This record gives sequence, structure tokens and C-alpha cells, in this order.
Amino acid sequence: MSKTYNLTTPLSDETISELKSGDIVYLNGIIYTARDAAHKKLVDLLDEGKELPFDLNGAIIYFVGPTPPKPGDPIGSAGPTTSYRMDSYSPRLIAEGLKGMIGKGKRNKDVTDACQKYKAVYFGATGGAGALLGKQIVSAEIIAYPELGPEAIRKLEVVDFPVTVINDSYGEDLYKIGRAQYEIK
Repeated sequence: MSKTYNLTTPLSDETISELKSGDIVYLNGIIYTARDAAHKKLVDLLDEGKELPFDLNGAIIYFVGPTPPKPGDPIGSAGPTTSYRMDSYSPRLIAEGLKGMIGKGKRNKDVTDACQKYKAVYFGATGGAGALLGKQIVSAEIIAYPELGPEAIRKLEVVDFPVTVINDSYGEDLYKIGRAQYEIK
């Protein structure tokens, strides 16, 4: 039976331990945006022993390249992008303290193994609902790599940002659980 949580970032190991695949979560606080080009830059910084543009400890990264905002809005449409493009980078960021990722689609075994080992989760956001998700973002500021345009790293403040736990820190996968319910035995 799934539960519903209202959580404020940054996330702790204790909070991650409570979450199970299928749980509904409303996020509040600060999350960061980054897609594959920004992920590569972050891992390169780690490899060089340099400081990252934000603290990974307890952080959540949203895989999104938002559209430009309308006048008076902090951000435009902000729907999730397909997550597998970040799979080669995510385990390293999780090992450094990242606690959550938001995207759409499946993750590979390296990512789910890292979620178990370091207590992290992968959240799914509803694809095709970018305009509605953008309304849950109350501020957006580019903090790194403005040359990447929509893929620059942004610091977002979110209120009641709706996500579902897909991969929890126990190795469960909502995509597998859901499919199993309807498979013919």
C-alpha cells in the first residue's frame, strides 16, 4: 500500500529509508536541474577534485530543460526528460551525496545499485505535464553553465512538486511491480 509524503529538501538517509516504490511525494524547497551535458561537467569537476556549483549532500536533481518563462513567471514548461542519458553519471553523484533524481523512464542496474548502497531514490514526474509542473516552481535561477541554454544548471524553489517513487533504496522498481500485476501467469 503506497503512502503519501510532503517532504522538504535536503533529504536525509532517514527520510529516504521511509520511501517505498509507489509512494507519492510532494516536494518542497530547493531542487536543481541538470541534463546529460551538465552531468558530464559535474563528474569532470569531481574527477579534477574541484568544487561543484551546489552541495550534493541531500540534494535532488531534476532532469529537465525548461522552456523560457512567460513574462512574470519564474520558468516555462518544465517536464521531465528521459533519464537513461544520465545513467553513466548518476552513480558517481549518488556516491557523493545526491539523494534524489527526478525524470521519466527506467534506470539501469548501476543506478539502482547505487540507490541501495548509498540510500537514494529515483522519482518519476509525469511526462507531458510540463506546463502544470512548471506552476509548482516558484523561483528559478541559473547557477552554472549558462552557455548550455535550457540545459544550464538551475536552482529551483518548488512547492508541492508532485513525484512518484520509482526506484527506492531497497531495490524495488515500480515499473516491474506494476507490470507484474498484469502479467498472465
